[in-house]
Amino acid sequence: MAVHAPDPITHEGVVGGLRRRPELHLVGEAEAVVVVVVAEVVDEQVKTVLRRFSRTVGARPVLIVSDLKEAHLLEAVECGVVAMLWRREATPDGIVRAIVAAAGGGGSLPPDLQGRLLKQVGRMQRGAQAQGLAAAGLADREREVLCLVADGLDTSEIAGKLAYSERTVKNVLHGLMTRLHLRNRAHAVAYALKEGYI
Repeated sequence: MAVHAPDPITHEGVVGGLRRRPELHLVGEAEAVVVVVVAEVVDEQVKTVLRRFSRTVGARPVLIVSDLKEAHLLEAVECGVVAMLWRREATPDGIVRAIVAAAGGGGSLPPDLQGRLLKQVGRMQRGAQAQGLAAAGLADREREVLCLVADGLDTSEIAGKLAYSERTVKNVLHGLMTRLHLRNRAHAVAYALKEGYI
């Protein structure tokens, strides 16, 4: 694990509190499986740091933060954060629990942040349903097209069966694959089967 802090005093304070813990092994940021990121707020600079660790380095960020606006909670999760602690409540034992959870593929949030995150996800889900997306995250049209792709039909056969134009079928598949970051039709079908959408 590694520590990333906004200043040397904070960095040394966190490292000093964790250095003697037998369950932890301090390494450089480039080698870390888990990186503890200490910040006052989640601003653009902090989001850039979090993305770098989660996407470029492949580490699992644990965020210790002083203040977190409602809008920044989901953004932090989107940046790869798997555990958060309030700075005012962060103790060496609490930080170690968050690091161990993150290293094991789990996560950790204070109860008040869990509640806020669940409310945000609920609002997003209701918004998705209002836009015609099913609870599973796929519109009925997307599910119909994917079922027919899974049955081995080509674009013209799908268009004929559903009374869509070929262009519409291609647009449905393109939109779905773009939104879910899928590489091709086979990947889309595999994803839909694995997630239980079809």
